[in-house]
Amino acid sequence: MSQLSSACLIAGLAIAAGASAQAQAVDDPHAWLEDVSGEKSLDWVKARNAKAEAEIAGSGEFKSLEAEIRAILDSDAKIPGVQKIGDHYYNFWKDKQHERGLWRRTTLDEYRKPQPKWETVLDLDALNKAEGAKWVWHGADCLRPAYERCLIALSPGGSDADVTREFDLTTKQFVQDGFFRPEAKGGLGWIDRDTVYVYTDFGPGSLTSSGYPNIVKQWKRGTPMASATPVYEGKPGDMYIAASRDHTPGYERDFVNRTIAFWNDELYLRDAHGCARAAGAGCAGAANKAGGLVKVDAPNSAQKGVHKDWLLLELRDPYTAGGKTYGPGSLIAANFDEFMAGKREFSVLFEPTDTSSLAGYTWTKDHLVLNVMEDVKNRLSVLTPGKDGWAKAAFVGAPTIGTVGVDAVDADDSNAVWLTATDFLTPTTLAIAGLGQQPEVLKTNPAFFDGAMHVMEQHFATSKDGTRVPYFLVRPKDLAFDGKAPTLLYGYGGFTVSMTPSYSGSIGKAWLEKGGVYALANIRGGGEYGPRWHQAALKANRHKAYEDFAAIADDLVVRKITSPRHLGTMGGSNGGLLMGNMLTQYPDKFGAIVVQVPLLDMKRYSHLLAGASWMAEYGDPDTSDWEFIKGFSPYHLFDAKKDYPATLFTTSTKDDRVHPAHARKMMALMEAAGKDVRYYENIEGGHGGAANNAQSAHMNALSYSFLWQQLSKSGSGSGDAGPVESRRKARGSASGSRL
Repeated sequence: MSQLSSACLIAGLAIAAGASAQAQAVDDPHAWLEDVSGEKSLDWVKARNAKAEAEIAGSGEFKSLEAEIRAILDSDAKIPGVQKIGDHYYNFWKDKQHERGLWRRTTLDEYRKPQPKWETVLDLDALNKAEGAKWVWHGADCLRPAYERCLIALSPGGSDADVTREFDLTTKQFVQDGFFRPEAKGGLGWIDRDTVYVYTDFGPGSLTSSGYPNIVKQWKRGTPMASATPVYEGKPGDMYIAASRDHTPGYERDFVNRTIAFWNDELYLRDAHGCARAAGAGCAGAANKAGGLVKVDAPNSAQKGVHKDWLLLELRDPYTAGGKTYGPGSLIAANFDEFMAGKREFSVLFEPTDTSSLAGYTWTKDHLVLNVMEDVKNRLSVLTPGKDGWAKAAFVGAPTIGTVGVDAVDADDSNAVWLTATDFLTPTTLAIAGLGQQPEVLKTNPAFFDGAMHVMEQHFATSKDGTRVPYFLVRPKDLAFDGKAPTLLYGYGGFTVSMTPSYSGSIGKAWLEKGGVYALANIRGGGEYGPRWHQAALKANRHKAYEDFAAIADDLVVRKITSPRHLGTMGGSNGGLLMGNMLTQYPDKFGAIVVQVPLLDMKRYSHLLAGASWMAEYGDPDTSDWEFIKGFSPYHLFDAKKDYPATLFTTSTKDDRVHPAHARKMMALMEAAGKDVRYYENIEGGHGGAANNAQSAHMNALSYSFLWQQLSKSGSGSGDAGPVESRRKARGSASGSRL
């Protein structure tokens, strides 16, 4: 989301949106819960938090699990991931003694040791104590090649909105009267030591309808931010405007990115840097017409990457250029300067198949490493550009099992890469590898649970329309296959996000060690099979993602792994929308559901916080799109006359991406109808739900404890009947009590 007009028109749209919101609020008895920090709303939240805590968190078993998860998160033995900045390797670290975290550094020689010596650069807990704040780390951008100054982003409580402060790496102090951007969504980016790009909230009319920057400016040190020079202003309806400088030595260039919507962006080259390098006069002429900018004339739907001599396009739609057509999901490359001069000669670096897709790529100094997924399993290869085209070679020593990640150590000066390998049962390893050499394993996570008791499998379910949908399964080796195993099915299904196996001490301790089964769904809407898999569940086809998930739930039952009474499900954000649809459309398939930081009111979503930015995914509910959107809006699909499985909603007051009112209002709706529902809202944490390890441990323990309490029940003689049917029987008994 980091890549992403007239100010009066934008203001007019905001007024119109506000009027529409007010009209809708009249028809919604729970609209008052959209007041995020209002006293009445927070009193409502606190009352329900207390009830959920009393029900789920009061036992000694809960406190033990919470402590175990906290110990995993705080473990000194877990891998400290590093980023090379200059001559040092930097890590951001949180543990019990450093709840908000330490930004620290070491050398590669020291990092190779089992217990490296670290030099503290910034202690966030000490900073918070000194400033009376609750800062959450959002990262650092350090200026190449000297790496003496950094722009550090800090969030108050974990929200997406943050501040940016200039930091001196040599003194390890914030720069007095240095660059400072007040709290807002946006950022700063280095141009040189005394100049930055700034895209942020400049006042009325400067933000998009999604709440992101609509203007980018060039800001000189020592001058007020308000007097910064405008570089580019977006148009009404745009999503995000930003700019950056490529600091690669010998290839310094400046770019402006105009994100119109997800999967729809434009990239511009600033004339002052880079355009003059292009052959011919076409570039300069176009730049003059665009007021100093020249468009990189590639498809808006393509993901665009510029590195040294090369322009790489990762295609989402068919693209015809130079008399050839390239298919969706392909990765193609052209000489950047020649492309800017009008030449359209591409090399095909990757083409998808029915079972393969591009998971990603990374540049080293001289090579391009491709990461391809074949039926959701990673495979690496190395491409090298030369006079005769691109040579392809195998990646020496690449892991052959599990999920594999690859990233350059230093793309300017080295051909080394970081390699991570992980799966559900194997602790994550981190290795460093020079391309063409065997990887050197540097770090391995400890085993936080006994994975020897379980086995990992991949299965395929058949969806309603006949599509073959994969999912991963982790089960006890001695599973009885009697349909009684407490089983947790997790999913997401949106925004091209691929769900791949990874090692989680929390899942292992909270679920697998107890004998539970864990399943991970690869439903449409995700990126497991490239653009076609994502596009198959967009907008009016959203229901296909939900049909895929329901088909996996059925497959788990058919295989006698579990039964509806013992099958639970959990998901967050877009996955929370998925959970809401499982709850309202497929209640008979599940015994319990955890709905995390969810979207649920799809009539209002585009008017709440960043919601307008997701209309390319879901559609615009203020148009005729509502005819299909209402078919997957849980808030509107809820029927007070129906029975629903036990439900837990969790969210965060500080979530300024997905409004907490989605969860609040759905809770209120179900509570008023007397349903089996509970609610917990963390005050901090942003969209991630937690601001430190203690909060993460508590939130995780709540979710897993609730699910285990519900799904491990024997069933009181109801056999394998679904949970909804069991509730009907219970209500018809002599006691008449609700379960």
